[in-house]
Amino acid sequence: MRAEGPADLEKNTQLIFMNLHWIDWTIIGAMLAFMLGIAIRTKFLNRSVADFLVGNRCAGRYLLTMASGMSGLGAITIAANFEKFYASGFAGVWWGQILVPLSLILALSGFVIYRYRETRAMTMAQFFEMRYGRRFRIFAGLLAFISGILNYGIFPAVTARFLIYFCGLPEEVQLFGFTVSMLAVVMFCLLSMALILTLSGGQIAVIITDFFQGQFVQVAILIIFFFMLSQISWSELIAGLQMAPEQESRINPFKQGDTIGFNPAFFFILAALQVYGYKAWQGSQGYNACPKSPHEAKMAGILGEFRGQVIFLLSMLIPVFVFAMMHLPEFSSQAEAVHATLATIENPQIQGQMLVPTGVSQLLPVGIMGLFAAVVVAAAVSTDDTYLHSWGSIFIQDVVMPFRNKPLGPRMHMFLLRGSILGVAVFAFIFSLTFPLNEFIYMYFQITGAIFLGGAGAVILGGLYWKRGSVEGAWAAMSVGSLLAVGGIVLRNIVWPRFLPDWKLDHPERIWLQELPEKFPFDGVQMSLAVAIIAASSYVLFSLLSKRPPVNMEKLLHRGEYQVEDYGHHPSTEASRPGVALPLPSRLSRKERMYRRLGINDDFTRGDRFIYFFKIGFALFFFGAFVLGTVLGLTVGISDDVWISWWSIQVFLTIFIGVVATVWFVIGGFRDLADLTRTLKSLNRDAADDGSVRGDEHLQEGD
Repeated sequence: MRAEGPADLEKNTQLIFMNLHWIDWTIIGAMLAFMLGIAIRTKFLNRSVADFLVGNRCAGRYLLTMASGMSGLGAITIAANFEKFYASGFAGVWWGQILVPLSLILALSGFVIYRYRETRAMTMAQFFEMRYGRRFRIFAGLLAFISGILNYGIFPAVTARFLIYFCGLPEEVQLFGFTVSMLAVVMFCLLSMALILTLSGGQIAVIITDFFQGQFVQVAILIIFFFMLSQISWSELIAGLQMAPEQESRINPFKQGDTIGFNPAFFFILAALQVYGYKAWQGSQGYNACPKSPHEAKMAGILGEFRGQVIFLLSMLIPVFVFAMMHLPEFSSQAEAVHATLATIENPQIQGQMLVPTGVSQLLPVGIMGLFAAVVVAAAVSTDDTYLHSWGSIFIQDVVMPFRNKPLGPRMHMFLLRGSILGVAVFAFIFSLTFPLNEFIYMYFQITGAIFLGGAGAVILGGLYWKRGSVEGAWAAMSVGSLLAVGGIVLRNIVWPRFLPDWKLDHPERIWLQELPEKFPFDGVQMSLAVAIIAASSYVLFSLLSKRPPVNMEKLLHRGEYQVEDYGHHPSTEASRPGVALPLPSRLSRKERMYRRLGINDDFTRGDRFIYFFKIGFALFFFGAFVLGTVLGLTVGISDDVWISWWSIQVFLTIFIGVVATVWFVIGGFRDLADLTRTLKSLNRDAADDGSVRGDEHLQEGD
């Protein structure tokens, strides 16, 4: 920071508004002011630790669907998808559809999330204490916290750079006579906004503000898309995509150099890893425990598919429009302006990341430009408040509290939670300013995530679904998985490429060393699968060797005689209540037996069944098209004209479903919001419901 005279103030003020008009800034400011007002109004609803941590488990499906969707939509995700689909176009969507059946099964079955919600745990590590003991909770909580804050530590910088280049902001700005980095200013503003939202009402404020931001983003994306379609017609868009090189097709997935050697085993590995680590990452852990019933958690996962249709428009279609603009002769002036702007960026990686945001600024007029910037800001703030709440809460709940011999008082508990959240924000701000972002950013994400995820999958799945899973198995899986994951990534990305060549030169007499390949023989996906297999095997082996008795799963899941009265109806457990008799499976009709096999239980209303089967039909339609298209593409071949027709059908079907889902979720979301508010106003709080595990809740004491 250096002192400057007032002579440059007017010049710097003009630079700040380089790309955005005052109308655009007004749109952004109005959106943030509205969110701030909503957060302040939610403060009176927060009356207990359970309110602050998990909204006292009162959230409905539509509220959860919209809010949790925003929690995972950050500026870093938008930038990554822009870069991906600019390079691959429509064809980049094709191969990912091989995972559709798996995603369908995970969502429809309520895999992990249903049973996790039944445990009533506020954090994953609280479940670990209930299942494996206090020391393991501390160990797992510490791993999750370290992994999380390191992973989140660079998010503010990535977000700030995205907005700086999109809005055309200068690298430095005058503040009180000093020149300050614009990166620090933008990060401070975004983190401060996220802190206000989070500290005002905890998870209640996070859910409600993320819900409103989700509604805003849904509508804004539709407006932006239809405006861009008025700027570049569908026929012009296709003409621009057809100008790509022959083996870099943006239309035909079988004419891409990167996909000609496509190996289906790659996607089967991804499928296995998706199951292994499902719901293991704790960046949005508050959303996992706040549904008002396990069934609502399950339905929120099913509805997420339809919410994602509009996000698909943002992620895939906007970079496709920019690609067309950059290649069509009639848009040559806009393309030249984009190239001129990118030429001012020295870092080639950042050039690639900022190509689409810079291109969008050439297509959008005043007002729509501000709308797009507001979408990015909303995505950034919603991710920040969710991550701040998650990692700050995990540190207090799963590291600090288990060390104490007596529970915290409510006021001290809330004070420590807010202090921890503030500490995470300060760490992220300092870390983002000092950590050098370079070409190893994705390796960095892998390393930080692997600290916890390496063994967490085995521990979670074994704990929820296997009564023989033991404390010894949990320690073995988490320790082995984390060490192998981090060690393997460091070996592949740092040790092998940097030190192996020198070792070969320094030790020519070691023949075995000379035979090692220059490039590490296994990629990251293969290594991740190996780690998962070894960690899961360790869990099974040490559990079988353990002499502990099997766990009482009925007690863990609060079923039968252990059922706890919860907000919302949970009829699936009524068969275990005294005096309640439901038809035995053998007495059910053929139709009902089919429903049971599909995972449809007594919780499902007629409307829920319609949504369920529509989801199945929707997913199977696209997966069937993928199977048929892949077979034809690999045998007789498919012309580009046929692919153009298919992408037209898929895009406009996506638009239709996105519009319907937006209206649908607005109505359902406001109904859930009113229900949440009404319930929290009248709910009798339990002061003991603070995330601590009482003695009678321990299933396998490992201390």
